[in-house]
Amino acid sequence: KRAVLKNYGLLGAMLAAMLTGGVTGWLWPAAAGTLRPLGQIFINLMFCVVVPLVFSSIAGAIAGMRSVRRAGRIMGVTVLTFVVTGILAAVLMFLLMKAFPPVLTPWQSLPTEAVGDYAAPGQLLVNFFTAEDFVGLLSRRAMLPLIVFSVLLGFAANLAGGPDGPVARGLTAVTQVMMQLIRLLTYYAPVAFFAIFAGLVADYGPKIAGAYGRAMAVYYPLCFVYLFTVFPLMARLGGGRGGIGAMLRHIARPALTSLGTCSSVATIPANLEAAEDTGISRDVAEMVIPLGATMHMDGSCFSCVLKIAFLFGVFGIPFEGAGLIVKILLVAVFSSVAMSGIPGGGYIGEHIICTLFFPAQMAIAYPIAVTIGNLVDPPATMINAAGDYVVTFLVARFTEGKDWLERAQREKAAH
Repeated sequence: KRAVLKNYGLLGAMLAAMLTGGVTGWLWPAAAGTLRPLGQIFINLMFCVVVPLVFSSIAGAIAGMRSVRRAGRIMGVTVLTFVVTGILAAVLMFLLMKAFPPVLTPWQSLPTEAVGDYAAPGQLLVNFFTAEDFVGLLSRRAMLPLIVFSVLLGFAANLAGGPDGPVARGLTAVTQVMMQLIRLLTYYAPVAFFAIFAGLVADYGPKIAGAYGRAMAVYYPLCFVYLFTVFPLMARLGGGRGGIGAMLRHIARPALTSLGTCSSVATIPANLEAAEDTGISRDVAEMVIPLGATMHMDGSCFSCVLKIAFLFGVFGIPFEGAGLIVKILLVAVFSSVAMSGIPGGGYIGEHIICTLFFPAQMAIAYPIAVTIGNLVDPPATMINAAGDYVVTFLVARFTEGKDWLERAQREKAAH
């Protein structure tokens, strides 16, 4: 009983808080505004922790590696996996949109909304890789530039002092401290999740039940089907016969955390804990998971295709053609995998979609795309963030060998 309570007590409390918060937001939406600060406190605290955690975990993992070649191999397999799964997710959603179009008849009257200014493509490329100065890196809004800087600093520390140098040891110590701080914050999580879900249902309940209901009826079930079919397949490919069981035992915490916070970044600590409990090598987990928080966006690929199909239906444009699917795949992968790391990347991705497909209807299409993005954010983040943990199985398979999970389980049993 003590083991069950230790492993699942917090998860049960989080799930109960999410459900009761949703009911509260539906029945008493006016109370959601009063409760909202309780959830925002938790999210702000998590964001304060994840910036130093991402920096220390990535830089420390690379600095502490005995082989620079191994670091390059982990990173190469990781990025390739992100791109491949993103393409597969986009293809799957395209086929579903063909079978179940979200808008059956064109809309006759549409509200318009002004579109803000966005940076030129060259500036977007600069923002993709860098921040203006070191202070600019110290923000969750510059996660991808922070990751690039952390990777470079990790290699520099490895070359300068090696895995036993003071910088490598110091970064490892900082990571351990941050993980302990995360464990302290999780005791407050049920209260925060109650407030967060009360606000979500109060804000979006009427919209979900209205014109966007058909799109949500496709998107939400797809995410949960994906969670219980594709994720086990990836775990089986990466971890062998015991991969599915190991994944299912540990994925609940990151999945619920991502649903509650709607943030891949805020889910990094839960993913790292799940990877550690599974037996994933520290250097693999501390590279794959922070990278995944900004680059592994299968749920966002789903969302991108849904937005395009929705707007095609709104404007009465046929959703067909071989050239169309190629264009959609390229836009989905780029806007989800690449743009996710840029400050304001979600809204920039929607702006790119509207610019490419609906330039003459920009002022109408853009607010519709943003609305859909807000409505699908919780399950999309769940697929994005919980999938980061699952990808560590595949990366471990290519870096540790096919029997890595069996060895990890034997070592855990021995201790």
